[in-house]
Amino acid sequence: EISSLTENDILVLRLDLTDRSSHEAATNSVLKHFGKIDVLVNNGGRSQRSLFVDTNLDVYSAIIELNYLGTISLTKYVLDHMIQRKKGKIVTVSSVMGIMGAPLATGYCASKHALQGFFNSLRTELTDYPEISIIQICPGPVQSQIIQNVFTENLAKSLENSGDQSHKMPTDRCARLTLVSVANDVKEAWISDHPYLAVCYLWQYAPTWAWWLMNRMGKRRIQNFKSGIDADASYSRKKK
Repeated sequence: EISSLTENDILVLRLDLTDRSSHEAATNSVLKHFGKIDVLVNNGGRSQRSLFVDTNLDVYSAIIELNYLGTISLTKYVLDHMIQRKKGKIVTVSSVMGIMGAPLATGYCASKHALQGFFNSLRTELTDYPEISIIQICPGPVQSQIIQNVFTENLAKSLENSGDQSHKMPTDRCARLTLVSVANDVKEAWISDHPYLAVCYLWQYAPTWAWWLMNRMGKRRIQNFKSGIDADASYSRKKK
């Protein structure tokens, strides 16, 4: 299929979520080029692989600055425009970690919980604008470069072994399910294979069981991490 897009239909801007002073100008550049913004997809962020007791607090500050503050900063400028138009969709890629807790990701989970709380609250402030949708996408493990770029126990250190990605959801399937969710204005979509998806339901409806299960699964996750095995694999391989 041949695309009908022309050069004028595409605009690529470099953007640093941590440089909040640049977000207004970036938004204005998009508006100058296209005249409107229909959809904002907040998809920037970094994950984490480190135990809290070993991790410098600077890492937690950096996670919140990027994943949370950077996201809501950009959202603020785009939302101002959407309120003027009384129309738009704000889509934020959160995580199943915004619903549950897990070892080795205390800072990442905190940032995603923050996004969940923020956007659930923001939605209640926009009841006068029924055509502005607040949509949260919560993926489980997906094949991507996120593991290669995680925060570790200090800002200067990168992860030594990113592990095998084959057991995770293919990127194109996650993207398709995200688009289906956005098209249907789903307020919150959990996009994951089992057992992560099952744990989400447990965490939502039977938290005491979820805490017990996560303690058991989390112990293995930490052991694998210390042995140089991908922490996510300890969950996903159980289903095979």
